[in-house]
Amino acid sequence: MTLTTEQKAAILEQVNSTSETRRATVPGMEEHLYKAYEVLDHGFVRVIDYMGDDNAIVQAARVSYGQGTKKSRDDAGLIRYLMRHWHSTPFEMCEIKLHIKLPVFVARQWIRHRTANVNEYSARYSILDREFYIPKEDQLASQSQKNHQGRGDLLKGQEAEKVLEILKSDSMRAYDNYESMLSQENKEGLARELARMNLPMNIYTQWYWKTNLHNLFHFLRLRADSHAQYEIRVYADEILKIVADWVPEAFAAFTDYRLNGVQLSGKGLACIKRLLAGEDVDAVNSHMSPGEWKEFQLLIK
Repeated sequence: MTLTTEQKAAILEQVNSTSETRRATVPGMEEHLYKAYEVLDHGFVRVIDYMGDDNAIVQAARVSYGQGTKKSRDDAGLIRYLMRHWHSTPFEMCEIKLHIKLPVFVARQWIRHRTANVNEYSARYSILDREFYIPKEDQLASQSQKNHQGRGDLLKGQEAEKVLEILKSDSMRAYDNYESMLSQENKEGLARELARMNLPMNIYTQWYWKTNLHNLFHFLRLRADSHAQYEIRVYADEILKIVADWVPEAFAAFTDYRLNGVQLSGKGLACIKRLLAGEDVDAVNSHMSPGEWKEFQLLIK
């Protein structure tokens, strides 16, 4: 990741600044504020602001359920109950604002999560930096033969070298032409909003992304999964570390029930009961589709 001297100074100034507040704060989250955590070759994740904590989730839930619940269920237990039974509103009481720098093709995947407020760096008003995502050799994989949208074996030797050279040279050539079209020397130059269309998908953009904890958990459940594309998964992995310090009880429940848990259909649950009863279950008498049966077999092994 490349930060300019001015950017580093601005971040340091933010990190060292303090202010009094009556709001609930989280010591672990205060340590994260404004710091840039490196992702990929030029990307980062920064916490700009947050609201709420584990207690905010509990307070919101007890508005619904009444004070009587406090005697029968501790805070961690209540949060686990809410997560287990898919109660979303209490988790929506917590919000986070992140500053994220990421390749455009990752941003296009990210923006499919339409439950956040986003403000992106404008290439109509500003000139984009000469920064491109170039994958490391251990990420240069062929197309999977089993998964139409996944990766297969790594490219090796001359083929890998050729691919890297193409990625680097095409990126630089595209940016050279971008700069040339913008040039004001002895010509008017093309408008920035038009010149940008010649840039490749691996160029970096930036945005502020604000969302609540419920929708953030949904994002992380999908994008921190091993099946997610590596280039977005590493961002999700970095955000997971931040959330663990922000709402530790909610994060523990999320990890248990969502990240490490499974969801069964009625047919799947019936098969589990039959197996526990000592019955033989196969693809035919399970009445599952071939795809679900395959996933079920992986689950019970």
